Amino acid sequence: MDEDLRNIVLGVLATGLSASLGWLTRTYVWRRRLRRKQAFFGLPGQAECLLVVNREAGGDGAVHRFDVFALLELAALVKDCGAQAQIVQHDRTHLGFGDRTEFCVGGPGSNRRMAAHLGSLLPGLSMNTETDPVEERGAIEVGGERYRMEPGSVEYVVLARITAGDGGRPVFLFCGQRAITNQAATRYLARHHERLARSHRSGSFVLLLKVVNSQAYGPDVVELVADVTRAALSAPAAVPAAT
Repeated sequence: MDEDLRNIVLGVLATGLSASLGWLTRTYVWRRRLRRKQAFFGLPGQAECLLVVNREAGGDGAVHRFDVFALLELAALVKDCGAQAQIVQHDRTHLGFGDRTEFCVGGPGSNRRMAAHLGSLLPGLSMNTETDPVEERGAIEVGGERYRMEPGSVEYVVLARITAGDGGRPVFLFCGQRAITNQAATRYLARHHERLARSHRSGSFVLLLKVVNSQAYGPDVVELVADVTRAALSAPAAVPAAT
């Protein structure tokens, strides 16, 4: 009888020890992944960040619904890191960069903040903001290549993480040819941030993404076209003056 009781007690203790070790292991893994995620986004616990929102073209200050969806996905990422987000309109953000993480959504035609970032942070990349000719509208040019959109069929968006400024906090740019491509870029970041952190070691990167057949698949089918970091961060070569 004493032998049976001892076996039962040992079994209970072994089960409890295994459960405790399992819980400790899962907790360690979870905290390690959280720290890596916080480091990648520059969002330690209780940190503050900016969500800079653009306006819908011709919408008198309104925000396109796909940009709202993009902000919601970014807000979820911020919450997962234990940080806090402040939503600011693009024309009311009179702050530098580096002191706090920033997520800037929208192309330079609808987001003044994005236009400023492209000029100062990505001198080798540009987006056409003119309405005519129609086929050139929203075209992205980088590394000597021009990427034109076919609305609803083939569209492009730039996803960038830039570390600049004294504070060292990153600026994330979601610069798309249409609002739905901005959401596609935020969703791509949410799905692949661990791989991006491993590939770029929390440094700067600039990716050109292609959104395929958004009229049928929405923002879900996204392909990586190229890593254009070097070309985008480098100022274009000066054109020799004509003699």
